[in-house]
Amino acid sequence: MPRYEIFSQENLEDNDVSDILKLLELQAEENLGMVMIFTLVSAVQEKLNEIVDQIKTRREEEKKQKEKEAEEAERQCFHGTPVTIENFLSWKAKFDAELLEIKRKRMKEEEQAGKNKLSGKQLFETDHNLDTSDIQFLEEAGNSVEVDESLFQEMDDLELDDEEDDPDFNPVDLDSD
Repeated sequence: MPRYEIFSQENLEDNDVSDILKLLELQAEENLGMVMIFTLVSAVQEKLNEIVDQIKTRREEEKKQKEKEAEEAERQCFHGTPVTIENFLSWKAKFDAELLEIKRKRMKEEEQAGKNKLSGKQLFETDHNLDTSDIQFLEEAGNSVEVDESLFQEMDDLELDDEEDDPDFNPVDLDSD
């Protein structure tokens, strides 16, 4: 029997090395008394090809498993809590509270910055005395409000001549000139 030894064991596990050594021993015993180096080398090449195929298969399975786990993790990201009426109402209460807090902070910031200018509607909503302030002013003044009647003309003084109207005007046809 020829002597053999495996020098480099890169990418081979211990059980693979022992399987190759067993294969060499078995092939050498079967071919005693014949030329066997080519047979031994061919057997080892076949065994190494099997091992490489197993490694490739294992890596592909691991890759598929990782992809499957990544897809599952991605699906979990998009899968949330089912919305029920109770869940929605509790979320809405929290959301409204957050919005109210944000508005309060903004109002405080505006007050501190001196930018707290209320609109007319906001003024009337906050101070209901403004609703009647004009009436109270007139009542306090009494009938002392003077009106200059010369600013108003009588209808007879206005010169409204029908002759100057547009001759093409037709009251029925509003699209006319």
